[in-house]
Amino acid sequence: MEITATVIKNTGSHFLLSRLPQWKLFPAVLKGKIRLGGSVATNPVAVGDRVTVEVPSGFSEDEASEDNAASITSILPRDNYVIRRSTNLSRQAHIIAANVDRAFIVVTLAFPEVKLPFLDRLLVTCEVYGIPAVIVLNKMDIFSAHEEFSEEVAAFRHIYQETAGYEIIEVSAKTGQGIAQLREMMSGKTSLLSGVSGVGKSSLIKALDPALNPRIGEISLAHLQGTHTTTFYEMYPLATGGFIIDTPGIRGFGLVDLEKEEIPLYFPEMLSASRSCRFTPCTHTHEPGCAVKAALESGEITPERYNSYLGMLSEDSKYRTSE
Repeated sequence: MEITATVIKNTGSHFLLSRLPQWKLFPAVLKGKIRLGGSVATNPVAVGDRVTVEVPSGFSEDEASEDNAASITSILPRDNYVIRRSTNLSRQAHIIAANVDRAFIVVTLAFPEVKLPFLDRLLVTCEVYGIPAVIVLNKMDIFSAHEEFSEEVAAFRHIYQETAGYEIIEVSAKTGQGIAQLREMMSGKTSLLSGVSGVGKSSLIKALDPALNPRIGEISLAHLQGTHTTTFYEMYPLATGGFIIDTPGIRGFGLVDLEKEEIPLYFPEMLSASRSCRFTPCTHTHEPGCAVKAALESGEITPERYNSYLGMLSEDSKYRTSE
């Protein structure tokens, strides 16, 4: 018998699935080799993927185990996905999540300090694959208590909200600031929560739904082979409806399948200005009559975003945050 289900967790060779919106998990394995045409992804099946599954006769999610696990036979067409270059020196890439309604990128101004080039690569990737992105500025309880951070918050908002046009939500998992707004935006949707290690994603998930405990994990892998100690991408159900995909802290994020002349198309503020450039295509670096450089001089494009763009132009390998 064949059914359709969604990938909830990927541990490498084993998967947990559920027939969403029903939340009843069962194990599955890959049947043979599943490859996507032209894909260089190290993981052909990702969390959020809708898949067709072969199940044994008399199959029941409640009784499923390693001995009678379902078999994933194919991946249904994706609405979108988020992909990054692998952190090794190969050209391979890793799909973070698929079929996402919105990406929430968690950052902090300190503890750890936000790396703008890293953030910009993640934002560009969301633009490429048509995923609306929201920037979540976490640990506002710390920033609010120190006046010196107020100017930094204002400067960050100027770069990403006032000129680039991204929505920014100021939140604190500790005080509850912004949590209700975040919960409302995620209700009934499949949301990706991503960011570097230490920005407080797990605490945010716990604040959004106290029944969840992403540090320990609500999903047991006891019935699967071996002991899994690696942190994996995983989906959780929200009590208010909808699902959230949690990602381990990402240290490297390289762009995938993007030609250099395409990069400025995915900076919203640069795309708007570039329509008035004298030459097409324009690299926005040395050409006369470049409207992007004019917008940079007038302040309509910030130096921080323009420098990120230049870094993407000149960089053929992945971007890594500092160790």
